Amino acid sequence: MSSKIATTGNAGPKVRSDCEITLELTAKGGIRIDLSSKFKALYGDSIIDQCKTILKFFNIKDASLMMNDSVALPFVIAARLEAAIKRLVISDLEYLPEMLKENMYRTIAERRRFSRLYIPGNTPGMMINAGLHSADGIILDLEDSVAPEKKDEARFLVRNALRQVGFHGAERMVRINQGDQGLTDLDFVVPHNVNLILLPKCENAEQVIKVESKINKIITKHKMTNPVYLMPIIESALGVENSFTIARSSEKVVALAIGLEDYTSDLGVPRTAEGNESFYARTRIIVAAKAAGIQPVDSVFSDVADMEALRQNVLKSKALGFEGMGCIHPRQVSVINEGLAPDENEIEKSRKIVSAFEEARKKGLGVVALGSKMIDPPVVARALKTIDLAVSLGRLSGNWREEKQEGNN
Repeated sequence: MSSKIATTGNAGPKVRSDCEITLELTAKGGIRIDLSSKFKALYGDSIIDQCKTILKFFNIKDASLMMNDSVALPFVIAARLEAAIKRLVISDLEYLPEMLKENMYRTIAERRRFSRLYIPGNTPGMMINAGLHSADGIILDLEDSVAPEKKDEARFLVRNALRQVGFHGAERMVRINQGDQGLTDLDFVVPHNVNLILLPKCENAEQVIKVESKINKIITKHKMTNPVYLMPIIESALGVENSFTIARSSEKVVALAIGLEDYTSDLGVPRTAEGNESFYARTRIIVAAKAAGIQPVDSVFSDVADMEALRQNVLKSKALGFEGMGCIHPRQVSVINEGLAPDENEIEKSRKIVSAFEEARKKGLGVVALGSKMIDPPVVARALKTIDLAVSLGRLSGNWREEKQEGNN
């Protein structure tokens, strides 16, 4: 047997919760493992035993393995070692960590998606505590944040993270790659209870349909029951012009997002704080999403140090009609959640609208007014949506009607 070597993972002074593995298949000599870890005295035996178990699972009897450990958790070690093995050995087997029961929750199309936090798909240190930041969604990113030469091993890591990392109820999202690479990504994430797939640089309905078709095949193969929703990201002039057909391309599309870095690049103009260069695109996305009955979601705010600028940007975004934004740093989550939530004035106004409408219906009135303004069904529907949001956020009691009546007595 000729010597074959593969290296996966990351090492270095700033790396945490990861490991670098170099695996060499040999003609003889059995399994030899050289472990370098500052916690070798505590965890060395268990790490070595885990590696031997995985090698045996893939029927590897002769190999030399060097590991530089930076306090990697078992699911990370398993992902790194399996990725190395799959570079050297053709095998359909998967070494899957046990799925945590608390990771089996479902999601719904209409759920709140104020904030979604991007986590690089090849950086386990950022995954482990991602759910503690109270984002509505956690995005394990396989696209722009992962170097081309690292994409294959990132798939194993994201797959294992979906099985082993607790995200505390956040919607479990994955941004796949474009084209055939993205279709391959689906094999690694769909069977492991991902809730939502983000489609980057989406320019036409056919891209959505192709992804949905692949997802449906995987769902059928694995006899899955939990739904997998879709969020296309519009990042080009062509995508903006096709935004409505994209929004209507599948019943699984629940939100339409815009990515302004690539969009402004496509226009050949710089992205500015004022956002005049993207105003048309953003409003076009909002109208397309609202017309299709789904959520419009704004781009990320790239200055992670300026919280006041972010706060003002969120308020402008909300005023336009966006119902969510992307986050590239955990500190942005609370600002976005707070800014997009209904404030006290909105909640009180909505209560008055709904109460007036319901009182008019009890009296059999065909015309409903609040003060000098007429109230029609769309206004009531918007008020009810605001109330539902307030209740879900704990800013209003679910028994608000009774409490209002008591307060009036």
